[in-house]
Amino acid sequence: MKLKSTIVISAAACMLALAGCSDDDSSSSAESAATTPSVDVTHTQPQLDGATCPTGKPAPGTAPQWEVKGTTGSVAVIGQTDTTAPLITVTTPFTVDKTEVKTLDAGDGAEVTDASTVNVCYEGVNGRTGEVFDSAYQRGEPAEFPASGVVEGFRQALVGQKVGSTVAVVIPSADGYPQGDLRVDIRPGDTIIFALKILDAQ
Repeated sequence: MKLKSTIVISAAACMLALAGCSDDDSSSSAESAATTPSVDVTHTQPQLDGATCPTGKPAPGTAPQWEVKGTTGSVAVIGQTDTTAPLITVTTPFTVDKTEVKTLDAGDGAEVTDASTVNVCYEGVNGRTGEVFDSAYQRGEPAEFPASGVVEGFRQALVGQKVGSTVAVVIPSADGYPQGDLRVDIRPGDTIIFALKILDAQ
């Protein structure tokens, strides 16, 4: 199945690089766009009442909760707390051959399924550059979208988790953007990294 969903975050053209395409078939992007509905997540879409994404920084010297040595480079992740955003530190270029998911702190809420619509604080970093390409934390508010409407690697980080969980995931190009996404400077072959917290699932 080829998923080509565009998630638009703000009028400032900040693109949520969660939805994209996999390389499971050979149909063109134009064909995919015509057959796959887009997911439009904007600031006008309903948000979890009163929910915000913290914007503080972890204290200096905070130990990583997860470290990954890639095929090249490495990543260290500190997850979100009640007052601080996550921190993803990359030794570039970072690449992996398969998606790896790490539950940093397990929640005890409802379990996320493919049928769930989730409300999530998240930050995405490009393994090639070490730069943030999209962040609900920088905006200070979560995004809401279908768990099945995102790139495969991000879906794997959501489905099976429980509400309240903080999660990190490293995603190779095949499960992210095999054809790239120039809107957010993701090139074919780029590994991407997300740290996130699941606030709600319906």
